[in-house]
Amino acid sequence: MFILHSYSSAVVFCIITMLCWGSWANAQKLSHKKWGFQLFYWDYTLGILILSVIGAFTLGSSGLEGRAFLADLHQASMSSYLNAFIGGIIFNLANILLVAAIDIAGMAVAFPVAIGLALVLGVAENYIAQPLGNGWLLSLGVLGVVIAIVIDALAYKRLQQNKSTAKGLIIALVSGVLMGTFYRFVAASMTTDFIHPDMGLFTPYSAVVVFAVGIVLSNFVWNTYMMYKPLSGEKVSYQEYFRGSVGTHSIGLLGGVIWGIGMLFNMIASGKAGFAISYGLGQGATMIAALWGVFVWREFSKAPKGTNRLLTWMFVCYVIGLILIIAARVV
Repeated sequence: MFILHSYSSAVVFCIITMLCWGSWANAQKLSHKKWGFQLFYWDYTLGILILSVIGAFTLGSSGLEGRAFLADLHQASMSSYLNAFIGGIIFNLANILLVAAIDIAGMAVAFPVAIGLALVLGVAENYIAQPLGNGWLLSLGVLGVVIAIVIDALAYKRLQQNKSTAKGLIIALVSGVLMGTFYRFVAASMTTDFIHPDMGLFTPYSAVVVFAVGIVLSNFVWNTYMMYKPLSGEKVSYQEYFRGSVGTHSIGLLGGVIWGIGMLFNMIASGKAGFAISYGLGQGATMIAALWGVFVWREFSKAPKGTNRLLTWMFVCYVIGLILIIAARVV
């Protein structure tokens, strides 16, 4: 299977994760305005599964090192299957709740609460489980990214009308806890030595496939509920989904493939970077999403005076945070 052999290459893979996790939502923006998020989300989850299977039968089954995908599935213990599968279930619920929270309370409230909380929890619990790197530098790096997220929220707040935030805030808190938890389950299913993998544990390719299966199967529960009893907006039906055009479904699949590439590359990078650093760098995706909003979607073109200064400080704190997170494995 394909394995990274240097920390610098792992950092590159984590940066690709940031780009993917911060970019997949553009696919939703490109979909038809009348195509509800729940309908888009079915294709999105299928895209994640398709990408994970392709990755497993290509990168995960090539080369002379490690353990090939099918052999890895055959030897894995039930606890490994359960951990990766549960990780998919938890992530799926967290992601759906995040979108609902954004719709109810707005980006300025939901995103920094959910992703900021997820970043802190995810890095902390993964560092405790596998303490690779300088803990102080890692903590300072996480703090830098969290400050950047808060500044991002202040910038978005200048654009938005007042919304009912109480319900959205609670949903965002739940989403953040879940988003900060799912990664540890997937990591617990994996070996930390990819060249000589431990028996009973997954390599990253197998873990991501089982994780994706957990997402798709849990979607029949989480997303079906959101379709018929949405936390906000109007309900949608399965009939509407099957009436969608090939182009509309393709956009959703593309969004899932983009996110799936990020997840797969993040797991591959964890072998050299460690789970805490891999997750911390990956969750910097919030700033990538902000870059899309500023330079492509022009979301701040009519923002009040002084907003550009906030955006500048946001990116400065973000870059400093990323540098400190990367340095945590070097020092």
